[in-house]
Amino acid sequence: ETLFMLLLEHEMMVVQPTTVMHLDNAMDMLICSSLMSSLSFLGVIAIDRYITIFYALRYHSIMTIQRAVTIIVVVWVVSSISSTIFIAYDGKAVILCLVIFFLSMITLIMGLYIHMFSLAHQHARRISSLQRKQSAPHFTSMRGAITLTILLGVFFICWGPFFLHLILILTCPEKPACNWYFRYFNLYLILLICNSVVDP
Repeated sequence: ETLFMLLLEHEMMVVQPTTVMHLDNAMDMLICSSLMSSLSFLGVIAIDRYITIFYALRYHSIMTIQRAVTIIVVVWVVSSISSTIFIAYDGKAVILCLVIFFLSMITLIMGLYIHMFSLAHQHARRISSLQRKQSAPHFTSMRGAITLTILLGVFFICWGPFFLHLILILTCPEKPACNWYFRYFNLYLILLICNSVVDP
């Protein structure tokens, strides 16, 4: 979409206005469905890791190949249908729905990871008390805290600017400071793409 917009802006491509509108809608739909599916899959991965830790012995009976494939298909189908509806009914209600979805997924992901980290911390303490080694839980806790910080930090760095952009569209679309922030929309999309590459 960025390349397409640059070609149009510099008049290196001449396209009919109706064609531009249809292409823009198609690209927006792809971006929206990718965005929703990426967030959904980050949530699904967090749930999968949670099941791995809290239901380790039953993991393979809970998360079968068939269930995994079903979850993948459902996420993509729901994301595609939702994005089509969102683009068809373009407006502030759509942006509000995306922001609510984002905040819900962040709450779910953070809640699960913090719960997993606290369990790992308690487990390290128990092992340490049994072995009478006081240095082990601190090291294990620090390593777990660093991993959790990196995981959530990368998530916020990559996803935060885009959703701040959406929040500013809802709250202050006319203010000069907000308009300045809107100029870097393409950078926010690039950060979203990078999240999949750099996610530890």
